[in-house]
Amino acid sequence: METVDDSGDPLRLLMGREVSAVCFARGYVELHFDGPVLRALSDPFGRYGCQGWRFPGRGSPELMRYYIGKIVDDYQLIPDRLLAVDFGEHRFAIPLDHGSRTGPESAHLIGIDENGRTDAMARWTW
Repeated sequence: METVDDSGDPLRLLMGREVSAVCFARGYVELHFDGPVLRALSDPFGRYGCQGWRFPGRGSPELMRYYIGKIVDDYQLIPDRLLAVDFGEHRFAIPLDHGSRTGPESAHLIGIDENGRTDAMARWTW
């Protein structure tokens, strides 16, 4: 695997990566990418095709599982507003505004080491 210098743009690390798991923990949701992990501490929202969803609303966990196998082809970061990853016509977004937070942070991106394994020391926070 090619080493990516993502120090100035950490979300670039997710480009071209496939979602391998959607995990639900008490208080947050994670997208796993066989190494990197994107953690939504604020309640995420998005769309799958033409169907919108907002976690923990009705049907949102079922829709989010369809992201498994999708490949990131774009992302968007608007500081203090939104962090989103796109998969063609599908989007997974995390609100970054203070009103959406339940604590001091809205999202984490856990990076990878030189072998492509999850590395908790490579972490970005919004």
